[in-house]
Formats: sequence, structure tokens, C-alpha cells
Amino acid sequence: MRSYEMMIILDPEVDERTLQPTLDKMLAVVPAEGGSLDNVDIMGKRRLAYDINKKSEGIYVVVYMTAEPDTAKELDRQLGLNETVMRTKLLRYEPKAAAAAE
Repeated sequence: MRSYEMMIILDPEVDERTLQPTLDKMLAVVPAEGGSLDNVDIMGKRRLAYDINKKSEGIYVVVYMTAEPDTAKELDRQLGLNETVMRTKLLRYEPKAAAAAE
């Protein structure tokens, strides 16, 4: 199992009341395949550095998770197919406690 950090930018027209259930459904592949969602931080609507699909704002979500590499790739693939997801960025994440121990 590896630690990952994923930034997701969602369409700003997604209803904020349905945002959490939508995210739960999108991220369900991680616990289903034995991984864990360590932290899901909804940062809210922010201005983009440049327009994406003629939109100047997006809803930023940062997800910290522990999963197998194949699970992380599958999540990234599924999010890429979702129409409400404008961009994703998946990175390996080194927790501070593990980095300090080395």
C-alpha cells in the first residue's frame, strides 16, 4: 500500500448540497478494493489560473488516501470519465512522520 495525494477540480455548477454524496460515490472504488481514504478536504470554489472548458472557477477537493497503485490508477481513470470533473492530479505522498524517520 502506498500513500497518495489527489487534487480534483470539479465543475463550479455542481450543487454544493449534493457535493459530499457525489464525492463519496466517486471515491468508493478505494475502500472497495482494500484502500482507505485518510482525509478528504473540500476547499470550495476557487478561481482558476486559466480557463478550463470556458470556466474560470472550479471546486477544489484534495484527497489523501492509502491504496495499491492499480487502485489509484483506476480511480484516476474513472474520474477522467466523469463529466463533472474538470481536472485531476495524482501524486505519491510521503507522510511527514515517515519522512522524518529516515
